[in-house]
Amino acid sequence: MDEALAGMRRDYETRGLSEADVLPDPLEQFRRWFDEAREVGLAEPNAMALATVDAAGQPAARTVLLKGLDRRGLTFFTNLESRKAREIATNPKAALLFWWQPQARQVRFEGEIERVGDAESDDYFASRPRGSQIGAWASAQSRVVAGRAALEAAEQEIAARFPAAVPRPPFWGGYRLVPACVEFWQGRLNRLHDRLRYTRHAGGWTIERLAP
Repeated sequence: MDEALAGMRRDYETRGLSEADVLPDPLEQFRRWFDEAREVGLAEPNAMALATVDAAGQPAARTVLLKGLDRRGLTFFTNLESRKAREIATNPKAALLFWWQPQARQVRFEGEIERVGDAESDDYFASRPRGSQIGAWASAQSRVVAGRAALEAAEQEIAARFPAAVPRPPFWGGYRLVPACVEFWQGRLNRLHDRLRYTRHAGGWTIERLAP
């Protein structure tokens, strides 16, 4: 055993999380925690780990950015031919994880994935910096590439093709995770963490406490 790794630990001294603290809707509770994460100055509080599963049952996780939040769920955008997109097409279920270290907080989402409409994808793509728009065209995401020079050549070719406005590529768009289960995790002393889980039912949400 690597003794340095085995000895790495931190006790979380926080005010905790009780059933009386939380809002009845998990998306509203998430927005409250998200706003608090922004207030402490996290560089990217909207960074989230996205986990998907392929047809053989192999899970994969990667970091993406939350770009939309409303009563329907959580939205992110990506190449529609990427590995994550292919896995979502095979199994439209996924999980999201937010980790806000300064506050010793995690939020976990599980649910179904759906495509967002073209108009929503168009609106978000139009808001991106020109360099990011060009990059979306230039990158065959998740595919093997000959080298960095090939990417840069593709970038230059796309920039020349679209000297003014850059349209949204037909292979780029958004997904929304519609949550069925949401867990709020608050670090506490002695690993006796607070875990409150929301589970969706026909009339709303049930809140339960889980053992740490």
